[in-house]
Amino acid sequence: MAGEFDFSGRTALITGAASGIGAATAHWLAARGIAELVLVDRDEAGLAALALPVPARTYAGDVADEALWDRIEREVPRLDHALLNAGIANGCPIVDQSFAEWRRMLSTNLDGMFLSLRAALRIMQRAASGRSLVLTSSAAGVKPVPMTAAYGSSKAAIAHLARLAAAEVGPQGIRVNAIAPGRVDTPIWTTTDHFKAMAEELGKDAAKAALAAEVSPTDRLATAEELAGQIGFLLSDAAAGITGTVMVSDNGYSL
Repeated sequence: MAGEFDFSGRTALITGAASGIGAATAHWLAARGIAELVLVDRDEAGLAALALPVPARTYAGDVADEALWDRIEREVPRLDHALLNAGIANGCPIVDQSFAEWRRMLSTNLDGMFLSLRAALRIMQRAASGRSLVLTSSAAGVKPVPMTAAYGSSKAAIAHLARLAAAEVGPQGIRVNAIAPGRVDTPIWTTTDHFKAMAEELGKDAAKAALAAEVSPTDRLATAEELAGQIGFLLSDAAAGITGTVMVSDNGYSL
């Protein structure tokens, strides 16, 4: 294995790794020679079920738990890459939004992103090993989408956090970018109250089709594997000149 998509000898951190985009990216990197993965998710059983063909350190816990990241900083000797991807989604009108639900969403999506980014950069700087990070934002952080006040606000903040981090660590040779997917056929969307209501009324397959029609002029949901390839490109040496960008991959939703 050689070339710009060769990750041999490197270590990568993935949060939200047990399913969806995180799991797909873990498999994508494993297929391209990654030497070790550091995987974080609340779903301990999901992490165990990944069955990756490369060594992996797994951490079951909440990304918004500072103690978890203190432990990871102590135990992980080096990182070359990171996909900071853990997140949750739900939605309702602002006037119906409870403060508890607002805080729950921002705790995971934004507090967790800050803590994981800080830890990843500290490890990279300590070991002089860092190359690149990708933060998962969302098209809802680019385009104002009704009924996504907490989710959209957290994802807009993540996009800006990626740009800020890129400006700070660029002189050290570390690249930071964000990816902003539209709707992807992953559990983050199929477990929302909105989708559950649609599935109860229409059936699961018809609800997915209706969801795709809602959010994409191409009438399709992206797959986790598609996003993994795009993330892999941003992490790879092929994207050596790309930093501080937010790559929108939403099937035209934000047009």
